[in-house]
Amino acid sequence: MPLDPELYGTFLVVALAAILSPGPDTLLIIRAALSGGNGHGFAALIGVQIGLLGHLAAAVFGLSILLLAAPLALEGVALAGALYLCWLGYRNLRAAAKGDMAGESGLAPVAKVGAGTVCRDAILTNLLNPKVILLFIAVMPGFVAPGQSSIPLQLALLGASIILLNIIWQGALVLVAGRARRWLTRPGVQRGIALATGLVFIAFAGLMVTEFVAAPA
Repeated sequence: MPLDPELYGTFLVVALAAILSPGPDTLLIIRAALSGGNGHGFAALIGVQIGLLGHLAAAVFGLSILLLAAPLALEGVALAGALYLCWLGYRNLRAAAKGDMAGESGLAPVAKVGAGTVCRDAILTNLLNPKVILLFIAVMPGFVAPGQSSIPLQLALLGASIILLNIIWQGALVLVAGRARRWLTRPGVQRGIALATGLVFIAFAGLMVTEFVAAPA
């Protein structure tokens, strides 16, 4: 078989642990499903998987190795990701402050914000997450068995496994959040969700800067 069975089993455990860890992608998907229903939730899910496919392509073709070879490049990605999370946080905080739950937040409104916008937010949030880059470029290659099969094929299969596990987990989150939405449609509750989401996005941005940009050498 193209993958070493023992290494692959260990990799699945590591990948599952990474996927189950809360992060911007998970928050964005839950927020989208709570505010816009399953349609918006699955739009966010699709966006995340598109981002993961981008990371996988970069890993297979060796493009992201440049990010590990040039620390400033990874810091630049982290800073861009933090700024984008701050922007998402601001949009949610503005929606909560104005009480406009029909269009101000990038994730809250159903009537004014389409699924395409939600999908775009998910793509950018995932692509600009340095932790995802490190998962594909620093962690995943450690489970490649030299001589088992071609390295690009093994990387592709490992990356596809991450995406499949991600779809299962995040798909379940969408369905649960979508069902809970019927009890969370009151304006006051939606404003509270927008406020909490905005603050958490900004907190994630701060953690990203602290870990990847401001960390001492």
